[in-house]
Amino acid sequence: MKKVLLSIVVVGALVLPLSAQDVKGLNVLITSGDTQTQMMGMVLSTSALKDHNKVVNVTLCGPAGNLVLKEFESGSVKRGDGQSVNPKSALQSLIKEGATVQVCPLFLPTVGKEASALMEGVSVAKPPMVAKNLVDASFQNISF
Repeated sequence: MKKVLLSIVVVGALVLPLSAQDVKGLNVLITSGDTQTQMMGMVLSTSALKDHNKVVNVTLCGPAGNLVLKEFESGSVKRGDGQSVNPKSALQSLIKEGATVQVCPLFLPTVGKEASALMEGVSVAKPPMVAKNLVDASFQNISF
């Protein structure tokens, strides 16, 4: 019950500011390896992009970085209607819809992979550019 209430508060906190005309978009930082947490990040990102026509920048670090590896298969969660969904598929949909998706520059060397291991549409983040987005007052920031 606490997770549901927290989710409602988070969605409400995002939806109200994102409706404002001066808000350009959403920066989403995901580090959690938890499938439900990752999926919530994808759901809110999708809503910002599709429902509110906002720019979405997703940066994945730590365990969440696995989502962008071609070989990685993410777990699934059940939606309220009983349908199974997974954050990797949701992330691929975000990319197709125009979201910018990057992986932390420390992730690949740490897991012993090269950029060729990344799925299509994902790049390695450049910290000065991520920082520029994070301090841009026309963007909201959220992390999972």
